[in-house]
Amino acid sequence: MLDELRRPFFIVALVLMFLVVLIEVGSPWLMQVTDKSFDRPGYGVQYLVFIDAFLFYVSLLIGLALIIPERIQGRVQGCVTLVVSFFGCLGIIGAIITAFIFLLLMITLLLAPIFGTLAYLAIYGSFDRSGANITLSLIMALKIGYCILLILAHQRFLQNKSLVLLTLTSLLANLIVSFLHNLVPGILVSITDALGAIVVAILALIWAIVFIIGSIVAIVRSIH
Repeated sequence: MLDELRRPFFIVALVLMFLVVLIEVGSPWLMQVTDKSFDRPGYGVQYLVFIDAFLFYVSLLIGLALIIPERIQGRVQGCVTLVVSFFGCLGIIGAIITAFIFLLLMITLLLAPIFGTLAYLAIYGSFDRSGANITLSLIMALKIGYCILLILAHQRFLQNKSLVLLTLTSLLANLIVSFLHNLVPGILVSITDALGAIVVAILALIWAIVFIIGSIVAIVRSIH
């Protein structure tokens, strides 16, 4: 399949996914709106990187197959994937705990009138929903462009079940965060944002475990 790959389309697709990851980790030079820069709003947007980093990694492995002999790549890929997935799994678990504690804190304050509610409104009552919507729209546009270019690069990518499912998970995560941001009144968006972040992180954790299992199987096969 790689011999028939339309490389320019694939390279641009890879660049688009890299830009998605950069935006999600909050690169200042990409987060510009007119003449003002805004910080990455909330947890929901930044937690998308856990899924999209895996998607970029998988895409990068496909790209490396263009320049690295298959025999060498097959031996190294399993070990690298195991290490990346393991530490990714630890990071995701830590992120879930952080978001969960943050969510409990906000709910506790909100449901503790009068001073607790006032404290919640003062600290978390204002959420940059417009900034988040702009960021999520940009990310979604880049992801759609990635999907289109990947298909243009080679239609057989659609037969790669793992790549297709991971891409769909990435798009779904984007929609979940966007939906939760716009579901409730502005003063409650911080809560639904943290909830969305937890859901996204759980999806990423499932994929991390899948990659760990797959890499162990690949390592065992290479040894035999």
